[in-house]
Amino acid sequence: MIIWINGAFGSGKTTAAQELHRRIPDSHLYDPENVGYFIWKVAPESIKNGDFQDWRQWRTINYEMLKLISDSYQGTIIVPMTLVVPQYFNEIVGRLRADGIEIKHFALLASRETLLQRLEQRGERSDSWTAQQIDRCVASLPHEMFGQHIHTDQLTVEDIVQRIANGTGVELLRPES
Repeated sequence: MIIWINGAFGSGKTTAAQELHRRIPDSHLYDPENVGYFIWKVAPESIKNGDFQDWRQWRTINYEMLKLISDSYQGTIIVPMTLVVPQYFNEIVGRLRADGIEIKHFALLASRETLLQRLEQRGERSDSWTAQQIDRCVASLPHEMFGQHIHTDQLTVEDIVQRIANGTGVELLRPES
């Protein structure tokens, strides 16, 4: 099974994914951003655009890798990644589902104010690229295609992780004190 954790930057995707990975035995944390970093590293400056997700290669490589891992690995795969363009969602998540791979998709939602505050707490400016993406994420992610919605404004990491575990039927190890 793949647990895909979607959400705007600052919604808690990475934190929740890391906690799930720590508490789900035999889980694997897969970060699609690494493919984007590779593309940015090898592509000439003159052909780069504003978002590596716009590259068909980014979507294809991530689909292929997730399919390979899912076909070869018996554990739970955890994927924290913002994905708000319906076409891109279908090119990765839709194709994997069409291949018979079980994907539990969760969209972590929060208000614009909460997201900006969280980004600021992690040292990002209000005019950063991630902050500039908030409006499109807040507008897109509530759509029903983006799976189960978890409003995180007032939730702790433990609350979020428990809701994801409940939505997947996965047993979590006890949190460390």
